[in-house]
Amino acid sequence: MKPVWVLMCAIGVVGSNSLVLSPIAADVAAGFDETVASDVMMASAVYGGATALSALFLAPRADQIGLKRALILALMALIVALVGSAAAPSLSVLIAAQGLAGFGAGLALPATYGLAADVAPKGEESATLGKVLTGWTLSLVAGVSFSAVLADVLHWRAVFGGMAAMSAGLILLVARMQVAEREAVAAVSPFKAFRVPGLLPILLAVVAFMNAFYGLYGFLGAHMTTVLGYSTGVAGLAALTYGIGFGAVAPLDRLIDRHGATRAAPVVFGALVLVYLLMSLVAGQGAGIFVGCLLWGAVNHVGLNIMVGQLTALSPDQRGAILGLYSATTYVAMFVGTAAFRLVFEAQGFAMTALVSAACIVPALIGALYALRRAGRVAVPAAE
Repeated sequence: MKPVWVLMCAIGVVGSNSLVLSPIAADVAAGFDETVASDVMMASAVYGGATALSALFLAPRADQIGLKRALILALMALIVALVGSAAAPSLSVLIAAQGLAGFGAGLALPATYGLAADVAPKGEESATLGKVLTGWTLSLVAGVSFSAVLADVLHWRAVFGGMAAMSAGLILLVARMQVAEREAVAAVSPFKAFRVPGLLPILLAVVAFMNAFYGLYGFLGAHMTTVLGYSTGVAGLAALTYGIGFGAVAPLDRLIDRHGATRAAPVVFGALVLVYLLMSLVAGQGAGIFVGCLLWGAVNHVGLNIMVGQLTALSPDQRGAILGLYSATTYVAMFVGTAAFRLVFEAQGFAMTALVSAACIVPALIGALYALRRAGRVAVPAAE
């Protein structure tokens, strides 16, 4: 199997665990006494916090031990965590197991993104990264959506058991993957990586982007099952629709290579604000939510490609540390977004939660417009 497809599958497995709790939260809650769906989502919050810590302190070691080896070790940790999740006798044990899964994911994601940059042909970096990012579609279509059906037909514990089996198979594929990795270098402190020019503005955009996404996605399943009255399987179809939108626009990634991320970013962030406003307007309509999820996935794919592509290009020798900071930022946002947005969701409902997500994107839009204007000022004197 080609390295790019192996890396796509790696994202698919890690992403499945990252996103699976939302549509099956009600079923998981029913398996534990005196537990509600929003309580179960605290496992996602802990997962996000553990992923952030791992990405911050373990991911820089990937540059030292090699990205391929780092990915294999991360998948091993994920297997143990998923087996623990499947066998969890209580919510507290499930939360602890998801914390361990977070430590594995915090190393796996930066290693995977770094390897994607290493295997990309010159001039096709965004297109190659786009294929790897399609793993998030795989996680939503073959992972989250199928898991919701599996939870309906069998049991939610079978969901985690299935993902553990897939992780074991993926280790064999990664081990056989032929990758011309860069020579190992000394691990770079994540705090030193903050000094890389251009890093901080991108990370601020990541904060806005991920808070908005996880804050709303985390309660999409609960809204559809407990408020709109749909089954867990139908809630999973909403995630499937998001995944279809996310994957369908992959051919557009070549436009980023052609026109540049700086020019594309304001358009994408502006479109994302409109999508969240639309989600707020259609919160009470099942069909409207499905349409919104399709558009949401499409715009998020392009936005994610822009940010990760910019980060991988900053400093090839420090990709582990830089992408570790990216993952840490992502999952701090997941932790904060899930915990903080829970208050909004329980007090004001899904429509207000979507409006808060729209507000979160506004700083990223302003930053993208400023970067475009600054790039134009630099280009004019150069032309003259």
